[in-house]
Amino acid sequence: MTAADDRRIEVLVAEDEESFVEALIVGLEREGFGVTIARDGLEALRLFDARTPDLLLLDVMLPKMSGLDVCRAIRARSSVPIIMVTAKSTEIDTVVGLEVGADDYVAKPYRLRELVSRMRAVLRRAPRPLEPDARAPASAPPALPLAEPPALVLEVGEVRLDPERHECTVRGEEVQLPLKEFELLEALLLSAGRVVTRDALIDRVWGLDYVGDTKTLDVHVKRLRSRIEKDPSKPVLITTIRGLGYRFEAPRRH
Repeated sequence: MTAADDRRIEVLVAEDEESFVEALIVGLEREGFGVTIARDGLEALRLFDARTPDLLLLDVMLPKMSGLDVCRAIRARSSVPIIMVTAKSTEIDTVVGLEVGADDYVAKPYRLRELVSRMRAVLRRAPRPLEPDARAPASAPPALPLAEPPALVLEVGEVRLDPERHECTVRGEEVQLPLKEFELLEALLLSAGRVVTRDALIDRVWGLDYVGDTKTLDVHVKRLRSRIEKDPSKPVLITTIRGLGYRFEAPRRH
């Protein structure tokens, strides 16, 4: 194996349709990815723990354990990028996939070029560099001196966010956030006390990679609230400003 192979992005593909499996192996390896195949949900979980892939392509309809359940199980312990793949493309299916923690959603049949583009997009948003030419040698020094990262920490009231370390603490408890939810919270904290429009949030978190309407944003806000609010049904940290967007409420000064 060459040094270039050692730096490949490893992708776990959970797919039981052989026609798609064969095409994905050929296409993704040609694009420089390392590919591992799981043909059912239980095997996907086992291989995820054994291989620690950089990205997961997860079919919704899998034998033994559904892709949605696999996504939910992985999200409970990892923020690895997940793209759901399915033959269904209705809005409700998309929302369900996003609510269980997927980073993106692709409907069959899809073009390989579109799939690879989406894969690279979620990898660019990952908390560590994953592109082959961006991986640093194991001995490389940290990008910033150890004394400097605290200056990058965002802390508003009960919420503390460290973008450099990709860590979030709420009321003293560490909270695991998927990539988009982390970036969404960061955008809101940077403008704490001020309204951030939907368009501004979409542009900052998704940029040109965004596909769909504002429903996707609303789903991510709902998921974020479920992780950081004491009572998600009555949010006090992230409030909705009707007709405009959202605001992270800054503590009032006495």
